[in-house]
Amino acid sequence: MSLAKITSISGKAVTVPGNDIDTDRIIPARFMKCITFDGLGEFLFYDVRKNADGSNKEHPMNDPKYKQATILLSGANFGCGSSREHAPQAIQKYGFKAVVAEGFAEIFFGNCTTLGIPCFTASREDIALISAAVAANPALEVIVDVAAQEIRFGNQKVKASVRDTARDALVNGRWDAIAELLEGLPATHARAAQLPYLAV
Repeated sequence: MSLAKITSISGKAVTVPGNDIDTDRIIPARFMKCITFDGLGEFLFYDVRKNADGSNKEHPMNDPKYKQATILLSGANFGCGSSREHAPQAIQKYGFKAVVAEGFAEIFFGNCTTLGIPCFTASREDIALISAAVAANPALEVIVDVAAQEIRFGNQKVKASVRDTARDALVNGRWDAIAELLEGLPATHARAAQLPYLAV
């Protein structure tokens, strides 16, 4: 099966401010007992979104205005800390399709890319510009363009970079290495059948 070519993503956005937001804040360790990643979305940013009794705290993601957001805006060094794959999985299962930040932790960035989630790096000033536009109009469509490496919102646009290797993988549908291996399985079997030392 061919992977989707991810050239651009559009949708509403929400800002979760702060620098050095680590993977334990993204998905607390006590929710990592699952056998599959299904259902992790409800625990995204749980400890900063919820009180001990499960009621909502004041948090941008609890604001009904941003309920349908699919683009997450944040600060520097997003996804730092432990390398848990559950963090990007929780982001994806919640419904986010792209993340825009000043910078990303290396392993988090790679884990997002293999899920088909583009991680855009933009300047603090440009992220603040997008955030202000979204705050003024939460229904504003934000377009993160992987191919053009820019973010468009209203009548404005800013430059945002996606690492070359990740950009190439996303726009050409090669972002999941395991899926690529499985796609090549018939060719592997055909070649193995031609090799006498592998004959069954």
